[in-house]
Amino acid sequence: MEKILIIIPTYNEIENLPRLLSEIDKLGIGAHVLIVDDNSPDGTGKWVEEQKTSVSHLHLIKREGKQGLGSAYVTGFKYAIKNNYDIVFEMDADFSHNPKYLHDFLLKIKNTDLVLGSRYIKGVNVVNWPMSRLLLSYGANIYARIVTGLPVKDSTSGFKCFRVEVLKALDLDAISSDGYCFQIEVTYKLWKKGFSIVEIPIIFVDRVAGQSKISGQIIKEAMFLLLKLRFGK
Repeated sequence: MEKILIIIPTYNEIENLPRLLSEIDKLGIGAHVLIVDDNSPDGTGKWVEEQKTSVSHLHLIKREGKQGLGSAYVTGFKYAIKNNYDIVFEMDADFSHNPKYLHDFLLKIKNTDLVLGSRYIKGVNVVNWPMSRLLLSYGANIYARIVTGLPVKDSTSGFKCFRVEVLKALDLDAISSDGYCFQIEVTYKLWKKGFSIVEIPIIFVDRVAGQSKISGQIIKEAMFLLLKLRFGK
């Protein structure tokens, strides 16, 4: 049986995380969950530390201070490789990534290297975003396809499923980008290495609890990264 790890970075997610972990457990997929917490002031890390003493499939990496989404996932990837997992998920803690889709990812990953949860593969499936943010995100993905040739419709998606062999092929220490930039960089580099990528449709619902960490500035930074990826050495 393949070992599954779900990596969930957290910073002030105490309002969402207990319910999310409960919903994942109800799916019965046998997944382990790794929380990478950046010293959340709201006690998220402390709560996980208390829970994992009685929950064998729950793991925690506590980091000093807010170090960013990209480095949190790189930390999780290294943990997955070191501990011999076979399948690795990226997933947000705020329910914008609905755990009900995990079954769909697991079906697709049997025959591919990377599965992306796409908001734009069947029209636009985003709920609760202001029009300005939606247009910025949608436009950013069109721009990404034009600049890089990357054949996916949602390269900024953070809901992903990898085979661990794919992660081993990356130079994880050379990845320094964050946020949307990180998502584009990882997908682009894997595509350039010849790994297969499949998108599946998801409905993305913006968080209803806690504070969003994504800003227009992060998306703009991602646009500059695309030029670097495409034309840089």
